[in-house]
Amino acid sequence: MLDCFRDPVYIWEAGEAELKASGLCTPKVIRSLMDKDVRESITAAMDKINKCDADVITLYDSCYPSALKHTADPPIVLYCRGKLERDEVCVAVVGSRRATWYGLDMAKRLSRELAVRGITIVSGLARGVDSQAHKGALEGGGRTIAVLGCGVDRAYPPENRELMNKVMENGAVISEYLPGTEPVPYNFPARNRIISGLSRGVAVVEASERSGSLITADFALEQGRDVYAVPGNINSAYSTGTNRLIREGAKIVTGVGDIIEELNLEMTSENLNYSAKKSAGFNLSGDEKSIAQRLMSGPVHIDSIARDCGLSIAAVSSVLVMLELSGFVEQLPGKFYKLTE
Repeated sequence: MLDCFRDPVYIWEAGEAELKASGLCTPKVIRSLMDKDVRESITAAMDKINKCDADVITLYDSCYPSALKHTADPPIVLYCRGKLERDEVCVAVVGSRRATWYGLDMAKRLSRELAVRGITIVSGLARGVDSQAHKGALEGGGRTIAVLGCGVDRAYPPENRELMNKVMENGAVISEYLPGTEPVPYNFPARNRIISGLSRGVAVVEASERSGSLITADFALEQGRDVYAVPGNINSAYSTGTNRLIREGAKIVTGVGDIIEELNLEMTSENLNYSAKKSAGFNLSGDEKSIAQRLMSGPVHIDSIARDCGLSIAAVSSVLVMLELSGFVEQLPGKFYKLTE
């Protein structure tokens, strides 16, 4: 019907004769489309859409994400709060709701480091890894997209309402389900195809053998996307899924550079998109940029910083003092340094 009418609105506005002439509608379908109660229910749905200030984006709108549009089963309609950008480069970061400290830390770190390079982070706003992925993107001053298994007027889980609002301010919250739709379990596997469909690749940070994030990885493979996996403790039940993905051919991720390399993107300090908190009033010099770049992968010992940046210990120490005073870097025990959270 969409191929025939080209837009859902035209189907809605079509008369009985037009629907019949299309040769695509049985008498039962035509009666359903003309039914007064159905018409009234759609009017009520539009009221909910307007009440939560959501945009309705159809498959034929120019702002519909191009990567998602060219998958085998794109949603005909997306309900959106925030702003979608048609051709932005996205990477999905997903994983267990009951993640370990390691999984939570890796999800936030990878997302932050991708976001500062202008890559949009896609996840599902769930507890655990998903929440940390969104938070990491926000900390990196980048964009993030949350794909829900309920209406965009529902914060699920409820404790993520504030995070959901921040995502809307710095990206988008989207769903294929009408506002008012409850977060019922069978909605979530279907929404995972949207998470992968929006993205150039899917990074699974931590997942058990039956984790829902493995469904996202399966969709990614079907859609021709890259699948990345962060290796975990072989004795941990929380890492059995990710370790199996690696065994089956997923690209192993030991740092953000592994993903950047697969995406064929430049990994240079000039592309860093530091958050306003870190960049306001503080311009990094050449040595400062080099050292900050070295710290993007996590805590590093001062000796390694000096060696990798080609600087003396004294020079590195002097720069680190200035970065600490600016709130850009913090020192850890044992002369290790890291970027501030």
